[in-house]
Amino acid sequence: MEKQRILIVDDESINRDILANMFEGEQDAYEVIEAENGQEAVQQIENGRDIALILLDIVMPVMDGFTVLKYMEEKGLLNEIPVILITGESIQDSEDRAYAFGVADVIHKPFYQHIVNRRSRNIIELYQNKRNMEIRLKEQEKAIREQEREIRETNEFMIDALSSVVESRSAETGDHTKRIKYYTRIMAQCLLEHFPQYGLTGAQVDAISRASVLHDIGKIGISDAILLKPGRLTNEEFEIMKTHTTIGCDMLEKFYRDRTSEFYRYCYDICRHHHERWDGRGYPDHLAGGDIPLSAQIVAVADVYDALVSPRVYKSSFTNEKAFEMIMNGECGQFSPDILKCFELAREDFFNINELIGVCEFS
Repeated sequence: MEKQRILIVDDESINRDILANMFEGEQDAYEVIEAENGQEAVQQIENGRDIALILLDIVMPVMDGFTVLKYMEEKGLLNEIPVILITGESIQDSEDRAYAFGVADVIHKPFYQHIVNRRSRNIIELYQNKRNMEIRLKEQEKAIREQEREIRETNEFMIDALSSVVESRSAETGDHTKRIKYYTRIMAQCLLEHFPQYGLTGAQVDAISRASVLHDIGKIGISDAILLKPGRLTNEEFEIMKTHTTIGCDMLEKFYRDRTSEFYRYCYDICRHHHERWDGRGYPDHLAGGDIPLSAQIVAVADVYDALVSPRVYKSSFTNEKAFEMIMNGECGQFSPDILKCFELAREDFFNINELIGVCEFS
């Protein structure tokens, strides 16, 4: 294993010899290297590895000690390599300047061997412990991120599996929830980019899109006679169908442990309110305007659009252009002006959703 190095920088050879002799008893642990001026010191720093400590003089020809410190500061090295300034000056301004750079210690000439040796070893140990702690923290952070990734993938699997169960027993076309997820992501990302007043973050965009696949989970509680009816529902049947919003919320409340999490709130809001409308004519709570959770507003447009462009037993599919016009003209209920603007901006992405899903899945 390569030994760590102690770099001694002084234009006086006798001073370098004195300092080097102080570490004679630690040759197994350290290799002492020298530089006659700051320029040589910089070269040693650039070329060398495992420099555990620099003992640095201030007043030197070619390049002085403060210039070396300036170089190390610019390279971000002062947090990695401790520096003890060795100086014959007793000017307070110089000492203050040295500490402002972030040197580990300042020792004045003439110096005592046991003091320099003890301080050097203490500082090396301190920096090594700090470095080891940083390494351990990074390893722990990496392990935590990996655990979070595994948990998220498991949750994704369970959510997708549950939404697939719902979809498999409904009259809707296949991949409905998958398309809703991507429509939702497109809209939420558009809000993030063009409407900063909503304060959405990338993490929230991701969470909302993942939560959107559970928007119709409550349909598990709707009877097949209604859910699979080959035709339009009667008014009484439609009233029962509308309860899928609250049934889904009841399921979430029973089975989701952490009800304080942001993701749970998105799941709940989307499940309950994705049929609310801006003018208050939606269901189940007849919320209006800004009282409708933003996540539910996004999914509402996504859900309506997919219903329009998908065939049903009671209707054929509309073209992308016709579905777009119907939503923008308010034929499918009123939506937020900001949400409609995002829908307009994302028009082409909506039209090409199948191609976008393919790119995302196989890229």
